[in-house]
Amino acid sequence: MAKRDNIKDMLIAPDLSNTTLTRSVSGVDHNGQRSEIAVVEERPLTIFLNSQEIVTAMTIGDYPDYLALGFLRNQGMLKESDVVTAVDFDEDLETVVVRTEVATNYEEKLQKKTRTSGCAVGTVFGDMMEGLDGLTLAATPVKTSWLYSLAHKINRTPSLYLEAGAIHGSCLCLRDQPLVYMEDVGRHNAVDKIAGWLYAEKQRADDKILYTTGRLTSEMVIKTAQMGIPVLVSRSGFTAWGVEIARQVGLTVIGRMRGKRFICLSGEDRLEWDMDPDLVIDDPKTSGRKGAAQ
Repeated sequence: MAKRDNIKDMLIAPDLSNTTLTRSVSGVDHNGQRSEIAVVEERPLTIFLNSQEIVTAMTIGDYPDYLALGFLRNQGMLKESDVVTAVDFDEDLETVVVRTEVATNYEEKLQKKTRTSGCAVGTVFGDMMEGLDGLTLAATPVKTSWLYSLAHKINRTPSLYLEAGAIHGSCLCLRDQPLVYMEDVGRHNAVDKIAGWLYAEKQRADDKILYTTGRLTSEMVIKTAQMGIPVLVSRSGFTAWGVEIARQVGLTVIGRMRGKRFICLSGEDRLEWDMDPDLVIDDPKTSGRKGAAQ
């Protein structure tokens, strides 16, 4: 696929006009009154690498090509040197097949690693750790004004979460500009869609920031590092192993990012304090992202 040069002028986000992403469900509320709400759809998607079945993911159903490419890339199953000739999605069969010019080195190995996962796509954790050997990320500076601006802009990005809840989001950003906002029932799915977009659109990652509503666990840190993104931001908290790995590879990790508040546990020397937090106006609670709550 051809590289896009105008990414600053566009925002890729969930298509809220797509009626297949949510469903109206009727019930009763705490007062016993009949109530009808929108709930997020959840459907299986089986990912194939050529003829090898890899995994069945539970997903909302949008951007199946990016999800498949990103999952295979983040798991180390699809290398930069592998030439992808097609990504075939079959809505009726609920499958997506990533086809390469020649068989990959991983296909025989993966015959023993097929699994099904609900909250998110399963992870081949050992393979992911191998991808960190010798990896050092770009020491990209981060201005605090960018963080405050991003938190404000992302809270106003079109979102299925604000419509139906029960969903995670991830946003790829350039400085203080959101570029690609993806959502899914699992936080790993949302990140994998970002990875798939980077790979398919041949975009550089070493100048980007990844924002997520999910916890900053070891797997989230590893995926971000393998994508080559030097800065990871979340409104949620950390795990100790996630912080340890981030420091090992030089990933700037910022968590508990809410309004004017945040904490940086890795890469604090790259922060540029160019804005007074007292000048930041907190967003109303109704516009906030809260991960997979509700």
